[in-house]
Amino acid sequence: MRSTLIVARMAPESADEVAALFSKFDQSEMPELMGTRRRQLFSYQGLYFHLQDFDADGGEAIAGARQHPLFVGISEDLKPFISPYDPRTWRSPADAMATNFYDWSRQ
Repeated sequence: MRSTLIVARMAPESADEVAALFSKFDQSEMPELMGTRRRQLFSYQGLYFHLQDFDADGGEAIAGARQHPLFVGISEDLKPFISPYDPRTWRSPADAMATNFYDWSRQ
């Protein structure tokens, strides 16, 4: 299993709307198409953390889905609530992915 963590900005009062958008998205065929096994959303002092677990490489899965109408749709729907952490460098979700520098799991 592979994970991605996207970091962005979100007003804390937007959590319910963002959760509702992802709830609808996750009931579509997109999780299956992308190989998404689990999605968790977190907020902390104006920051948004989007953790996804995938069957394979999550970055590739996201890149491969970017043109799908449902992916395009949720991206547009999230714009009023989610903004890039660094708008100067953001061009795609890949520009908001945190770098994993340590990984441990219990065998």
